[in-house]
Amino acid sequence: MFKKVTDKALEAFYLTPLIHMDGNKEMLIENCRRIEEYSEVFMRLISGKLCINIWGNGLRAYDFNKSGLLISGQISQIEFTERNGRKNEKSDKGLCEN
Repeated sequence: MFKKVTDKALEAFYLTPLIHMDGNKEMLIENCRRIEEYSEVFMRLISGKLCINIWGNGLRAYDFNKSGLLISGQISQIEFTERNGRKNEKSDKGLCEN
């Protein structure tokens, strides 16, 4: 019961990720909570119940704030992995499994 209430509250307050893309050159991820891993070819982000993996070339993160994270570069692949508590985490920080 509590899980259903919290899920509805997250949806109501828009704490799930909202992604805007401009081709494969730029993306804005709203409600991004944390950057777990960062390099020019791979990024791993935490946003709500999702772990978002991004692959590409020349990836750069800009303007990380409450409203979101702007990523630019040549984006070649995006993968979404659902996080369920600590089962899909490698550390206390929320790292998702690959």
